[in-house]
Amino acid sequence: MIRVRPLTKGTTTVSLLRPSMVVSAHCDLPCGVYDPAQARIEAESVKAIMEKYAANEDPAFRARAVVIKEERSDLVKHHLWVLWTDYFKPPHFEKYPQLHELFNEATKLAGAGGTKGTFDVKVADQLLEKISEIDTIFWETKKA
Repeated sequence: MIRVRPLTKGTTTVSLLRPSMVVSAHCDLPCGVYDPAQARIEAESVKAIMEKYAANEDPAFRARAVVIKEERSDLVKHHLWVLWTDYFKPPHFEKYPQLHELFNEATKLAGAGGTKGTFDVKVADQLLEKISEIDTIFWETKKA
């Protein structure tokens, strides 16, 4: 709902632009829309693609696997960034000071230096471990 101020004698541009009320919200939408499971599912997909790639010598299959793995790695980063920037707020970062570093490490593990750029399943496992740590903190914040 938008409130329109009536124009009266003495109305200034500054008073027109001043908000008529100040509101605040914890997040953009009800918090139920956020869940680290989205990042985990994509990361599990990346790991499965790596395993299938290793078990298949067909060049066409492998080329397709590379493309899909890179797309899924980008989706992992996307879902992590949404959590990092939209769900978690300053009080969370105060209570869990490791969160920034954890998200940075996780997104890097999903990037060009991580699952996007390798077929090493150990890297996918490291990514899944970071997502698991984020998941634990996420659900702790939901209890509060």
